[in-house]
Amino acid sequence: MTASRRITVLATIGLLAMTAVWGSTFVLIKDVVARMPVADFLAVRFAIAALVMLALFARPVWQLGRKQVMRGLLLGVVYGAGQLLQTWGLSLIAPSVSGFATGMYVVFTPILAMLLLRQRMAGVVWLAVLLSTAGLALLSLNGVSVDFGVWLTLASAALYGLHIVGLGQWSRQGEAFGMSAVQMVAIAVVCLLATAPHGPMLPPDRNAWFGVLYMALVAGAGAMLMQTWAQSHLPAARAAIVMTTEPVFAAAFAVALGSDVLSWRMLLGGGLILAAMYLVELMPRRGDRTDALPAEAVHHEV
Repeated sequence: MTASRRITVLATIGLLAMTAVWGSTFVLIKDVVARMPVADFLAVRFAIAALVMLALFARPVWQLGRKQVMRGLLLGVVYGAGQLLQTWGLSLIAPSVSGFATGMYVVFTPILAMLLLRQRMAGVVWLAVLLSTAGLALLSLNGVSVDFGVWLTLASAALYGLHIVGLGQWSRQGEAFGMSAVQMVAIAVVCLLATAPHGPMLPPDRNAWFGVLYMALVAGAGAMLMQTWAQSHLPAARAAIVMTTEPVFAAAFAVALGSDVLSWRMLLGGGLILAAMYLVELMPRRGDRTDALPAEAVHHEV
């Protein structure tokens, strides 16, 4: 195995491990937010992550121009709002449903790119939208209505799609660390403001502290480091395909930990949504490179 091939394999394994970590967080977050308010949990989590990232990436942040700092702050605000909606939705629905509904950002992204950037949307995207809608119906419909938590999660997925489009337009080579840290600061501020006027409540017990620290350091700052390194060695299309395994991991952890029961609706609905994700990521883009969206912009987690 050549050195280049070895690095590619290691990057793929690292990205897959990071995606598994993201998948594991759905059950963990649901447990923590059952014992502390959603906004408080997010405020503490992202404040810790922001402090760590500023300590690690102070120089890259300092080297960013004013325009890039403002762009990073705006992207962070969008992402922070998405985090609030997603976590609020997760407190109301099953972790497996939340994992799949969150993954709808992969479908929202090309739609938003078409509307905001006038990029032409291929017919296969419409097929992906139909498939994902059918999958969500199987996963989430109770009678004739969709749970409120699902709507919140879909709204967060749309914001994540907007974040991906914006980051795809504004990210610059060599600025990933600085932009990531600036966004993390903005996310922390948004979540802290959501706890006003009383301010954030600290985790109530040792287990809650473990969850918050895991989300801040492992699934937050640590995952960002792995993501940035791995995606510097992988084309965007391959990175995106690896990352679409997140909802699969989310459902697997939910079933393994007893938070959910495996059913034919979960298998069929999840399969349809994954098929939609792969259609969107693998479709040919006319006039674009295969990796038209920067790899670092493909995922919603930081």
